[in-house]
Amino acid sequence: VYTSPHLVRFNERIRLAGSLIEENALAYLLQACENLNAGNPITYFEITTAAAFKAFADIPADIVLLECGLGGRFDATNVIEFPAVTAITPVSMDHMQFLGDTLTKIAGEKAAIQKPGIPSVISSQTPAAMEVIERIAVERGTQLYRAGLEWFTWRDEDMLVYKTAEIERRLSMPGLTGLHQIDNAGLAIACIDKLKDFTVDGTRIAAGLRQVDWPGRIQLLKEGYLVNLLPKGWELWLDGGHNDAAAKALATAVEAWSDRPLHLVFGMLESKSPRDFLYALARHVTGLQGVAIPGEVASLTAVEVCHSGRLVGIPSESALGIAEALRQIAMTEKTASRVLVCGSLYLVGQALAENGTIPN
Repeated sequence: VYTSPHLVRFNERIRLAGSLIEENALAYLLQACENLNAGNPITYFEITTAAAFKAFADIPADIVLLECGLGGRFDATNVIEFPAVTAITPVSMDHMQFLGDTLTKIAGEKAAIQKPGIPSVISSQTPAAMEVIERIAVERGTQLYRAGLEWFTWRDEDMLVYKTAEIERRLSMPGLTGLHQIDNAGLAIACIDKLKDFTVDGTRIAAGLRQVDWPGRIQLLKEGYLVNLLPKGWELWLDGGHNDAAAKALATAVEAWSDRPLHLVFGMLESKSPRDFLYALARHVTGLQGVAIPGEVASLTAVEVCHSGRLVGIPSESALGIAEALRQIAMTEKTASRVLVCGSLYLVGQALAENGTIPN
C-alpha cells in the first residue's frame, strides 16, 4: 500500500506484507534512490514514490494499492501503464493552485489516470465532474463502472447493501464513522468486483468492513496526553478532511452530536478555503479555537482561521497550539462537550503525535 500524506511517521506511507515499512529498510531505499538520482532535480514526492516502487519490486504481493498524490495526469504514481483497475473518488475543489480553479479542470486532471481497456470505478460525482470523466473515458477506451449506474450501495437498517445487475451483497456496515463511508465501502467493493484473476469472497469483504481502521478520519481518541487535558466524560475527535466535500460529509456526521456542545480546534493550509469548510459546519458548532499548524510554513495563522470562523458566525478565539486550545475550551465550557480537531491532515498528525497515539 502507498498512501500520502503520513500523519506521524513517514513509514505510514508504505505498507509491505501487511505491516508498515521498517526504519532500516526505508533508510536503505531512500539512500539508494538518492544515489541513483545523482543530485538531479527531483521533488520530495517523486523520490519517495520511487522508493515505494522499489520496495514493492523487492517484496512480492498479489495487489498493490496505489494512491495518487494529487491530481492524476502528472502525478508521479501515474506511470503504471497497465493497472488492474483505477478508481476515482468524489471530485471536489482541492489543490486549485496545481489542478485548476474549476471543478471541470480538476476532474480532467483526476480522470487522466484512466487507461485504455482498464476498468475505471467511479464514485458518485457532480454532473459537471462526471461529464468530464465520461468524456475522457470514451476518448481512451476505458471501461466505466459508475456509482448509481453500474453499481449501487445503500444502508438498510444495520446492513450495507451493494447491488449490480448480476449480484446483491448484504454486508456489515463499515467500522468507520459517517454515512459517507457507505459510498467509500461501495467503491472498494466495486474495485474488488472488477479485479481479474483475484477473488475476495463475501466473508472476507464483510470482515474487512467491520475491521477497517483509518486514523484521522472522524476518529475518537480514548486515551493519551490530549485526552487527559479534557474533563472526565468529554470526547476528543479528529478528522483530517480539508475541502468542501469533506466538510459536508463531516457536517452530516456531526448532526448526530446535538446532545452536547461541539467545539472545534481548527487549522488549515493557506491553499485551502477555511470559510467554505467552516460554513458547512457552522450551525453545529458552539465555538472555535484557531491554531497554526506547527512546522508548516504554508499554514494559515491562528488569527486568519479565526477570522474565517467569525465570518460564518462561529465564536472564535486563537490559541498557541492544540494543548492550549483544549485547556481554554475546558476552562470556559461548563457542559460536557465534544471537541473536534479538524481542517488538515497535518494538524491531525500533530494531534496524534502530541497525544502519543502512533498509527500502525
